Amino acid sequence: MNTHEYQAKEILSQYNIPIPEFGVASKIHDVDPLIKRLGLKEAVLKIQVHAGGRGKAGGVKFAKTPEEIVKIAENLLGMKMVNNQTGPLGVIAHKVLIAKPLDIQKEYYLGAVIDRENAIPILIASPEGGMEIEEVAANHPDKILKVPIELNGSVRAYRLVKLCKFMGWNGEMAKIGTRIAKGVAQAFIDTDASLLEINPLVSSKDGKLWALDAKLSIDDNALFRQPEVAFLYDHTQQLENEVAAKEFELAYIALDGNIGCMVNGAGLAMATMDIIKYCGGAPANFLDVGGGASKEKVAAGFRIILSDPNVKAILVNIFGGIMNCATLAEGIIDAVKEMGIKVPLVVRMEGTNVEEGKKLLEKSKLPIITADGLAEAAEKVCAELKKGKG
Repeated sequence: MNTHEYQAKEILSQYNIPIPEFGVASKIHDVDPLIKRLGLKEAVLKIQVHAGGRGKAGGVKFAKTPEEIVKIAENLLGMKMVNNQTGPLGVIAHKVLIAKPLDIQKEYYLGAVIDRENAIPILIASPEGGMEIEEVAANHPDKILKVPIELNGSVRAYRLVKLCKFMGWNGEMAKIGTRIAKGVAQAFIDTDASLLEINPLVSSKDGKLWALDAKLSIDDNALFRQPEVAFLYDHTQQLENEVAAKEFELAYIALDGNIGCMVNGAGLAMATMDIIKYCGGAPANFLDVGGGASKEKVAAGFRIILSDPNVKAILVNIFGGIMNCATLAEGIIDAVKEMGIKVPLVVRMEGTNVEEGKKLLEKSKLPIITADGLAEAAEKVCAELKKGKG
């Protein structure tokens, strides 16, 4: 789950990480009181959306007067941002962060992620901030330092000394940098984050360090023990069908193909999409209904798939381990009767009560195409799609 910049900053401030004063406006009449409260004569304004590249998209502006702050805020509120991270539909900015500008001397990068190769949480530090860390790692790997984080969120003292030396921090700045690094590490562990980054972390001309920007993403699987963070979820930053999928606890990701996929299990879903591509088709989505999906979940899955106007055929590929194939068949039959599916529907089932499930589909007399193997199912759905085009 992603959070907005202002939400990430509010969390980081709880860990003694210095944040420039800011306020958030969701309506234009919020702006004047905010200007007065912060005593702003000039300001930086940033749209709050779940995507990077806001500056290049025109979502970050500098205002030189209080009047200009109001004018720019009015233009940014409701702005639709479209780039490679948002997809062609874009995302709408419903809030704008307004902050006091800083006299920046240098930009740094400091973040925390899970090192998948070594299965440990780590800090990533670089004296080259303000740009994509992947770009720095690719072009200047010597500018990247990885520091292990202990499972309790602490960082060993000698590693913090090494980090400060690597970043070029001395004296008072090293003390502030150490405090920030400790805070980032602890916040990363405490919030069950998958990513926490400050980019840029900046030094001002008075020798202080500030978190100028912040990004925090939480592991969805840990949200059950992070109620305060889960509360920060913003449904306006996702597609409607992705929001609906979340309500039914379905794992759904929209893609740009035309074959809707309903599968149980992430690995099987990936294999299904791969074989569709191999057969010349293009998957319209990733949809994992889970191991124990109910009839209601199956019906919800169909509704979500069919809400995409690009879907011209559907492939259901279920392995009934925990799931009963007869229950799945009942869910499919109910969904087809309820929604009157007008696109070709191919169903491949295997596992628990599979024969009973197949009999139910056959007795229904509905236009459901069955297949015994995954390759056969993919070939059939792609053939139906080509038939429709012909």
